[in-house]
Amino acid sequence: MLLAEIARVSAAVAATSSRSEKTGLLAGLFRAAGPDEAPVVITYLAGRLPQGRVGIGWSVLRDAPPPAAAPSLTVRDVDRAVDAFTAVAGKGARAERKRLVDALMGAATAEEQRFLRGLLGGELRQGALDALAVDGLAAAAGAPPEDVRRAVMLGGSPAAVARELLASGPQALAGFRLEVGRPVLPMLAQTAKDVDEALDRLGPCAVEEKLDGIRVQVHRDGDDVRIFTRTLEEITGRLPELARVARALPAGRAVLDGEIIALDDTGRPRPFQEIAGRVGSRLDVAGAALTVPLSPVFFDLLAVDGRDLLALPVSERHAELAQVVPEPLRVRRLVVADPSDDGARAAARDFAEAVLRRGHEGVVVKALAAPYSAGRRGASWLKVKPVHTLDLVVLAAEWGHGRRTGKLSNLHLGARQADGSFAMLGKTFKGLTDALLTWQTERLRELAVSDDGFVVRVRPELVVEIAYDGIQRSTRYPAGLTLRFARVVRYREDKRPSEADTVEGVRAAHAGGGAGPV
Repeated sequence: MLLAEIARVSAAVAATSSRSEKTGLLAGLFRAAGPDEAPVVITYLAGRLPQGRVGIGWSVLRDAPPPAAAPSLTVRDVDRAVDAFTAVAGKGARAERKRLVDALMGAATAEEQRFLRGLLGGELRQGALDALAVDGLAAAAGAPPEDVRRAVMLGGSPAAVARELLASGPQALAGFRLEVGRPVLPMLAQTAKDVDEALDRLGPCAVEEKLDGIRVQVHRDGDDVRIFTRTLEEITGRLPELARVARALPAGRAVLDGEIIALDDTGRPRPFQEIAGRVGSRLDVAGAALTVPLSPVFFDLLAVDGRDLLALPVSERHAELAQVVPEPLRVRRLVVADPSDDGARAAARDFAEAVLRRGHEGVVVKALAAPYSAGRRGASWLKVKPVHTLDLVVLAAEWGHGRRTGKLSNLHLGARQADGSFAMLGKTFKGLTDALLTWQTERLRELAVSDDGFVVRVRPELVVEIAYDGIQRSTRYPAGLTLRFARVVRYREDKRPSEADTVEGVRAAHAGGGAGPV
């Protein structure tokens, strides 16, 4: 299959708001791709690469050669090219990677180059997310969508299911079942603005701590323990202390869902960045474990001793969890049997406030009757956490891709320094509605001082309110800090740049644990 076909469908999906039309476009593409190429195609259309993150930034992509006149690149060509520049390492790696990327881009047409820039840069936004891709795959194979969703949940990815489904038909879906040792996509939570809203939406529920750690799925089969991240990357060798804990549990075979955190000497959580650095350490694992010891906290049990628990309600799964995991290793929780009771609601609010005082992120509220809907951001789990905001200045914006082609999208954000200049803290394209994109593009073009075709630099005059989840150290930005999960709340044209938040204030917030500017 030619890459041009994927780029064409990607653009068409971006151009329509009709879910049924999106599904039809994707189904036609998957049928044409067949079982061999469909796993790569479905991954591309979900905005990802089979190879994962490849470290190709805009500095490499923006100076691409002129586009090819006619399409010739196949899906296999692109996949092999990504394999090649992902494997480059050592002295001269940057130049060699640039050469390989230029060779790929030079073989692509203008439409294919636009698609590749978004895909390689991690900013492909055409609306074909996993849920839509799964519906398209179901339509392509003539299979019930709910059966395909369950297979994807248990198979770990749409790509794994696509190959078997398109090769063997709907009967292949029966081969995807919960197996110890094969990770499943984790259940995710939607957002509620506060505890009261969550109680109103869910009814009888459990309120649990939301920990700012790294999600882990632990599979134990006798002495064999395997540990996976939320993205299903295996990290067993990096977490020997967690493997030891799992082997000590009174269950021979089990699949557990939980979080790993690091605590300081006072029992408060250490910054997320320290946990991420520890989990990312592959070389001196023993030394890293001594420097940043990790503690597991389990909140769900998906299987135990040959029994699949996914269909059981939260209340029953937790009862099973309590039989396997001792209380110190289980998440703190409060059961609210009757959310209409004023005393119960007050207790839930008090519990959430106590969680914040202990330094954690917030709470997750779970309907007691809910099954484990792996891989879905279901409405039966709701996360509640305080929103921190900063007023920052827009320093530049990048031209968008996919459905944002022709619009200035990714914002470069700056905080005020003592001398009146601005230090960049990061970027975001999150939280922008179509109307805001249109307004933002017009306004920033009025402030533009340069445009190299990819980045428009602007006079630092426009203040924007940015919500974020935390602050972490960064060697990429001049202040040594960046924001986690930044997203646009609103523009503050009522504020002057001189009223924007300062680097010193952001630094103080970081020193205090990232709870917001002081």
